[in-house]
Parts: sequence; structure tokens; C-alpha cells
Amino acid sequence: MIEGKIRLLVVEDSKTQALQLKNDLKKHGFEVVLAFDANQALEILENEEFRIIISDVVMPGMDGFEFCKQVKKKFEGKTLSIILLTALNEPEDIIKGLAAGADNFIVKPYDISILISRIEYILANQLIRENNGPELKFEVYFNGKKYTLASHQMQIIDLLLSSYETVMHKNRELERVNKELKNALNEIKQLHGMLPICSYCHKIRDDEGYWHRVEEYIEQHADVSFTHSLCPDCLVELYPEYAEKVKQRRKDKKDNE
Repeated sequence: MIEGKIRLLVVEDSKTQALQLKNDLKKHGFEVVLAFDANQALEILENEEFRIIISDVVMPGMDGFEFCKQVKKKFEGKTLSIILLTALNEPEDIIKGLAAGADNFIVKPYDISILISRIEYILANQLIRENNGPELKFEVYFNGKKYTLASHQMQIIDLLLSSYETVMHKNRELERVNKELKNALNEIKQLHGMLPICSYCHKIRDDEGYWHRVEEYIEQHADVSFTHSLCPDCLVELYPEYAEKVKQRRKDKKDNE
């Protein structure tokens, strides 16, 4: 947790997500102000001071990239960093982020612990960034488009590191899901192995030595449920008169087709 009250501005058009993020950040000791679009955020910035802005990218009207550009231009010289939250994950997003002057970005859906670590990292390095020398201005062509970048060396490194960290987090999450799927598959495969079954009552013995009815055992180890009926042989043996009626009914139906 960061000591003292660090003021953050959250720009998010979804009120549900904005309130959830505000609540999560307040739990970590931050003071949070909400804006539900870019224009409202710019008005708030005219009258209030913040250390970090956390802004969604996809918003009605002015998007996060354009908002970031305007903030960097309008409040140049202030100690103000911007983290972009985006559901996008194309390489071009990194170029757009650099062109807009973003300091960091996180791909949605995100883990709040990762966002907190990014905030702590930015706060710890803001003084270094202020003394990072002149901007590097250059043009790059990517995916058939030209982008003009004006970024400090530290900003470029931060954005690339945040991109790398995002990729690593996604890979770890993918590994976790794959492991869960593998474990689930192994549990299902147990039903294809050798099962001890009583030759008289047909109960099945589990790994702990307890005996269960066949349907009970299968329902516990697979995503199935049972309905009960009588096979033709049992129907003849138990209810011969009814079995004969069923047989005649099927014959009559076949003759009428």
C-alpha cells in the first residue's frame, strides 16, 4: 500500500466498472475521483491536481488515445502520468499509446494487483522521468500508417515493459487454464480404466474402498444424470402381458406406415 493520500483520476464510461475500480483503489489507500467521459475529465483537470490518470481507451466521443494527447499537450510540465486501460491487444496499440504520450497500459480484463503494481512503479519513477532529458521525436510506419512519436527514453521503456508484462501475465493465465483442463480430462479418463464391480449386486468400489451403486458412482465422476426404464428383456420377464401389447402396438404401427 502507498503511504499518504495519492490522488488518482479514473476515466471510465461504464459506471459499474468505474465504481468497482474506485472501490478497489480506495482499499489500497488511494483517493479516487471519477469521470465518465474524456470531456468531463478535462474539466476536472482544470481545477484539481492528480498524480496519475487511469483512462479507458474505448469511450463514446473522444477515445482514450485522443484524451491522452490533449492532456499531455494541455498540462505539459506537470507531474502527471497516464495509464490506459484497453480491451484491445494488437501491436498497433503500443504505437498508438506512444504517439499519444501514454506512460503505461493494461489490457482488460486485468488483475487489480497488476494495476496496483503499475501505479506503484510509476509513482516511484516519476522523479526520474522528469529528469529524463529531451524528447525523442521521430516517425515510424506500421501497418501501412505513419505515426509521429515524441517520447522520452524512459517512457518508451516503460510502455514496452508494460507490454511485455501483460504478455507474460496472459501466458501464465493460459498455462493455469490449460492445467485445469488437463486435470479435468484426467478425472474423466478415470472412468475409462479398470473399475472393481461386484459380480452379484453390480456396485462399484471407489479408491477409498467404499461401494456405490453404478448410477451413483457415474453421476459423481461425470456430468451425467440417469432416468430409469426397462429394457425389452426385463419387460418380458417382469410384465409379459404388457410386453406383448407393446410388441403388437409396434407391429400395427409398422404395418400402417
